[in-house]
Amino acid sequence: MINVPRKKLRRPALTRTLVSVVALAACAGLAMPGAQAAQAAQSGATVTQPIPVPDAPAQVASGEMSTTAVAAWNATTAAKQVRSNPLYSTPYLGVSKCREPKIALNTQANVAKYDQYLVNCLYSVWRSSVWRARGDYNVKPTLVVHPYTTVNTRCGSVTNNSFYCSYSNGAIYIPWKFIASLWSQNQAYARAYATQTLAHEYGHHVQRQTGILDASWWRQNHMTTSSAALAESRRRELQAQCLGGVYIGADKAYYPMSGTLLTQWKYLVSHSGDMKGYPRDHGSWTNNSFWSNAGFQGNGKGTHAGSCQTFVASATRIA
Repeated sequence: MINVPRKKLRRPALTRTLVSVVALAACAGLAMPGAQAAQAAQSGATVTQPIPVPDAPAQVASGEMSTTAVAAWNATTAAKQVRSNPLYSTPYLGVSKCREPKIALNTQANVAKYDQYLVNCLYSVWRSSVWRARGDYNVKPTLVVHPYTTVNTRCGSVTNNSFYCSYSNGAIYIPWKFIASLWSQNQAYARAYATQTLAHEYGHHVQRQTGILDASWWRQNHMTTSSAALAESRRRELQAQCLGGVYIGADKAYYPMSGTLLTQWKYLVSHSGDMKGYPRDHGSWTNNSFWSNAGFQGNGKGTHAGSCQTFVASATRIA
């Protein structure tokens, strides 16, 4: 299930906002060769002390907070920012040549090291695209790997979710116990899940640095109907999903994203999105798969953010 607000989407006080994206975790067990333990002291990630919590539901979520003053936007400027952003004209994303860490995702320390490695890799290539789009290319988000059912942040309290908060330099929050629970069932799926989650949340960081995130939230909170507001949320979340695919596709020969890992990633993105009975704020499974693969495949010559123009896509493609 998705843990999302039941009320009409709107920006809370102090320009803080929150959104969620779901990813289902159901697959047959497969083993990852060469897994090994790691120490959190070498990761550079923030690791909190573990406390007993119930098992987390099968989901990935993202929280976002905008720091730009609301008065900075109007309908015309916000639309231009999301639809014609210079990010879409940047060259193919660079190849980080990062190889997947051979780390067992079964402890808080190990998840922290695995994820911090990915954050560093994502930053190493996305900063050039962000700079070309006239964004804040020197900012790397903080990674916080935590054990809590509910975590309190500057973006508010979030339950059982991985999410991005854009306060200050931005932060990505990851509840490690859910990833560890996947690892005990299906190691290849857990790896795909951890990789896609980080790439998606970093996609929100790219949106934030290029002005897309704040402009989209302005638009969402000025929609005249709840259905239009939900559609704006879906455009934003599907774009983050696509931007995650752009990075994974760019580095697929080195990570490597092939064989069993690729099979599990494709299963994951084709079983991610809105669930019956909850607000339709993240897009259908079909469209999550479409945009993830659009970013991953690029145009045959490389992958780039221009593949992720969800804000000009048809209503069918963001349903």
